[in-house]
Amino acid sequence: MTGTSSSSSSSSSSTTTISKDLPSDYVSAVKGFFADVGIHAPLPQNSFSKDFYSDLIRDLLKVDNVLRGRVSCIFSVSPALGNYFNGLHGGAVGAIAERVSIACARTVVAGDKELFLGELSISYLSAATLNPYCFLQDSKCLRMQVCVQRNAVMKCN
Repeated sequence: MTGTSSSSSSSSSSTTTISKDLPSDYVSAVKGFFADVGIHAPLPQNSFSKDFYSDLIRDLLKVDNVLRGRVSCIFSVSPALGNYFNGLHGGAVGAIAERVSIACARTVVAGDKELFLGELSISYLSAATLNPYCFLQDSKCLRMQVCVQRNAVMKCN
């Protein structure tokens, strides 16, 4: 298990160099870990479509309140948004924050205008565990901070 090995997957081809000083049982453990988390699992074809993440979060977001420049939502953390440690995946936090920010901006900007979120700052302090309900609140959409624990509060300054 030492030396140089080549491997290829459906998404890329690469060469892996393994240190000769590393015990082979460590190499096996690391390779096993990556296999267990699905590093070589092929992605379904529909995951390459534009805005695919919206399909994952659309049914989980429930609108609580909509005012001009302010949107409040509730969402539950499903296994589809979970990571290896059964918490909310960091990428899901970004996807949810972006979706709520765009919804907030749409309360101020006409629906036919193209939107671009110039700055989206996310502070991801702690992962929500699977299945709790989280509360999202977004307003003014200039600068956003996200705190996700058992409750998620999105604040725009």
